[in-house]
Amino acid sequence: MKVLVMNGSPRKDRGATGGLLKHFIKGMEEAGAEVDLLYSKGLELGDCRGCFNCWTSTPGKCIQDDEMAAVLSRIADADLVILATPVYVDGMTGSLKTLLDRSIPLLHGAFELRDDHCRHALREGVKAGKIALLSVSGFTEMDNFDPLIAHVKAISKNMNREYVGALLRPYAWIIEPALKQGAQLDHIYEATKQAGYQLISNGKMEEATLTTIAAEILPRDEVVKLMQQNYGEK
Repeated sequence: MKVLVMNGSPRKDRGATGGLLKHFIKGMEEAGAEVDLLYSKGLELGDCRGCFNCWTSTPGKCIQDDEMAAVLSRIADADLVILATPVYVDGMTGSLKTLLDRSIPLLHGAFELRDDHCRHALREGVKAGKIALLSVSGFTEMDNFDPLIAHVKAISKNMNREYVGALLRPYAWIIEPALKQGAQLDHIYEATKQAGYQLISNGKMEEATLTTIAAEILPRDEVVKLMQQNYGEK
């Protein structure tokens, strides 16, 4: 199985998103997946101009001459796409959103009906496949992921990909400091690797595994106190 992981974190491998992602990727590779990793941050991509030339005068090709052309072929060839992003203002990062905005050359401009809904058909050679989400949040409550999940589910329908779940870690910023202070949190990383293995082997991640990844590290009141100490007078 060919997997394309799109890491939207501006910190790439250095942040909480990248910290979880390396274990997730390891699990997918151990299950036999061929994993292709790209970072949206640092790509030379212009914003989508909304000109629709990719649907009219240059079908399937954007008129902007930048790095998106190579990215499009990687998306088209992926059996499974992983969107990895921290929660930014209730959604994904800007660089990842720009990348997805620029993916419309993979679609035809004309409508077709799928599940009694107007959609764009995939161009020839573009795989339908699957899509999954990996995300971290600074807040403690799981419902902070809801807008992003709804967005990714909508994207999956428009890309004609099956949404196969989300790996979510609230207040992920606390993991590395807690480990340095001797906390026993290796089970979170191990469960993250298991989730990657399960996704490739079984086509989905088990709820018990996802629950382990999202489990409480500190009571919410303690998290609030830490944030007050770090930022309260700044």
